[in-house]
Amino acid sequence: MMTDPIADLLTRIRNGVRVERPYVDVPLSKIKVHIVEALTREGFVWDHEVIDVDGHSTLRVNLKYGPNGEHVIQHIERMSKPGCRVYVGVEDMKDVRQGTGISVLSTSKGVLSNREAHKQGVGGELLCQVW
Repeated sequence: MMTDPIADLLTRIRNGVRVERPYVDVPLSKIKVHIVEALTREGFVWDHEVIDVDGHSTLRVNLKYGPNGEHVIQHIERMSKPGCRVYVGVEDMKDVRQGTGISVLSTSKGVLSNREAHKQGVGGELLCQVW
């Protein structure tokens, strides 16, 4: 049994980008799909799809690279952990890397980037930061 499936998702994306794979496969869960959707909306990954591998549903994340092969995701880091949750209010949200990165939050309105959460006026659990 996995202790932190979100950290597993982020680690697989980080490792996939590092070796320049076109996609990574992770075990499927709703929260992972919502996190990847937020990354897609903000332009850090191309898209995702749910596929069947050996009778198990799997989330395939298609990674994004620049026109000359440069990495779109330079850094991806888990912020809130199972043993130490991190919560931020809408007034406490700060830009990540002066606006070049994003934070992904779990809010009462769903999983949103810090930009989307600020527009909707909600705070929540700070899941990860990406730049």
